[in-house]
Amino acid sequence: MDKLLRSISYIFHPLLIPIAGVSFYYYISPRFVAEEIVQAKLISLFILTVILPILTFFLLKTLGKTHTIHLKTTRERVYPLALNCFILILVIKRIITASQSLELYYFFIGILISNMVCLTLAIFKFKVSIHMIAISGLFMFFIALGVQFSVNISGTLAFMAFAMGAVATSRLHLNAHTSRELIFGFFVGLIPQLVLVNFWM
Repeated sequence: MDKLLRSISYIFHPLLIPIAGVSFYYYISPRFVAEEIVQAKLISLFILTVILPILTFFLLKTLGKTHTIHLKTTRERVYPLALNCFILILVIKRIITASQSLELYYFFIGILISNMVCLTLAIFKFKVSIHMIAISGLFMFFIALGVQFSVNISGTLAFMAFAMGAVATSRLHLNAHTSRELIFGFFVGLIPQLVLVNFWM
């Protein structure tokens, strides 16, 4: 059971959420975008939002600022979250701009806001679930895309709801978070995406 729950945490790792959101957007969007452009954006995002944070973690670990990739304490979270804010700003400025796609632009603005809230809470010694922040934000973005493009994605939303429950269960079972930290994480991820929908729908 432990192996299964750990696998769930890795499958729905927060680092993979931006790629998942962008991939799903291009999959259901009725707007034509050249395949070469889509591939270039996904590769760029993978480098910036997955590879770079992993390399940054190992650097911070070498410097003694973090100890495990799970970032169990609020003190360990401050530097990775701060660096992730800069990475997200770079993505918004250079890769996902408002002139190219308002939906994706505000999706990343929402991720940035959630990241900044999480960072602020970490500075004040309060830990929230980054896993729940990531997956609840993605869930809200999927709902908004379904409405925006008038596409029936009920199956995808059902899967996402199941995934949120599985992630929450895994984090509780592995003693990574308390129920309160999971609930706070859910709202920190969902609310920015919900509010920002007003700017692109």
